[in-house]
Amino acid sequence: MHFIYNFLIYTSSLVIWISTFFSKKTNLFLEGRKGVFKTLASSIKPEDKTIWFHCASLGEFEQGVPLMEGLKNKHPKFKLVVTFFSPSGYEIKKNDPIADVIVYLPLDTPSNSKKFIQLVHPTLAIFIKYEFWPNYLFQLKKNAIKTVLISGLFRENQLFFKSYGEFMRKALKSFDHFFVQDKSSEKLLQQINFNNITVSGDTRFDRVANQLNQDNSLDFISDFKQDSLCIVCGSTWPEDEQVLLEYMNTASDKVKFIIAPHKIEASKIDAFRKNTQKKVVLFSEKGNKSLSEYSVLIVDSIGLLTKIYSYADVAYVGGAMGKTGLHNILEPITFGVPIVIGQNFKKFPEAETLLELKGLFTVSNSTECSQILTKLIDDEDFRKSTGNIAKGYAKSNIGATEEIVNYIDSLKI
Repeated sequence: MHFIYNFLIYTSSLVIWISTFFSKKTNLFLEGRKGVFKTLASSIKPEDKTIWFHCASLGEFEQGVPLMEGLKNKHPKFKLVVTFFSPSGYEIKKNDPIADVIVYLPLDTPSNSKKFIQLVHPTLAIFIKYEFWPNYLFQLKKNAIKTVLISGLFRENQLFFKSYGEFMRKALKSFDHFFVQDKSSEKLLQQINFNNITVSGDTRFDRVANQLNQDNSLDFISDFKQDSLCIVCGSTWPEDEQVLLEYMNTASDKVKFIIAPHKIEASKIDAFRKNTQKKVVLFSEKGNKSLSEYSVLIVDSIGLLTKIYSYADVAYVGGAMGKTGLHNILEPITFGVPIVIGQNFKKFPEAETLLELKGLFTVSNSTECSQILTKLIDDEDFRKSTGNIAKGYAKSNIGATEEIVNYIDSLKI
């Protein structure tokens, strides 16, 4: 099975190379990996002590940040090395000061994994949520390097839990400990004879809780919102915006809307703007506009959404109306904001739990979206009680990072 896996990895590298001629993202994926070993060799000395974090993309990086901060405070002599698999994570965070070195993870071949481990020589390796690369895991085991999974999430359709998944189960044996998000993940691992498990929850709750201690004020949002109620629509895709339009175009003038698209594409923003019957202003135009005169603000910039959520009375979080995947609902709920999302959220346990608690609502079309937004805007008691449920849920899940740090302290790295 190991031979077949390696053959597939080498074959996939050829497919990736061919696809670079047709995809900008794939080109970034391949080009970004060319200088990885050179970067590692120049950035890490043989005598350096390092901790390696691997995250698939941006969401996993955010899950890792609280632990990175905690370990930097307790072990300042260690260099933090962060790897990404996806360009969408690496390109945004490649210059983040939290880590000493941030690079792409080279493809999971035996030679790449061996060279990577030799250059980084981590004292501790931390994988975030998922992405289990067998050759890297086998190298970590071979070199007796402590390896931990944090915010792990397992599902029964994964290869580990199939009758033919012995090869991947063997790779899991490289982990010294699993910190998982829920009891379901613990149960699945126990079924395949793993018991080195702690149900610690999701470190993202710790990450967003820190936002409450920061200055979240944005003068331009205050100028725009004034005394109006505000619906913040974060990380939206065109399918989300299509569902929102009916309510937006018929809503009372007392309601204002902030749209923060997941992707900043001028043509799609322009198309959405043309379908909006309200007065619209872009973030990039704010310098010469009186923002209070507008009903819709489109944020054609990145990095502002978390603070913007602090101004929301209601939040619509995108990604679940289509198949791209629900975006982060923890940022708005930490501010006590009731949430509306699309119907495709089954792989997101925080959304499932919050739906059961009635701190979140799902919609599948424009009519349902209009109905729940109308209810949340018109009924202040309902809006506030729903927001309190969301905030209580966020607060009750804080603490995963401390539990993981305590475990790492016990390793005496």
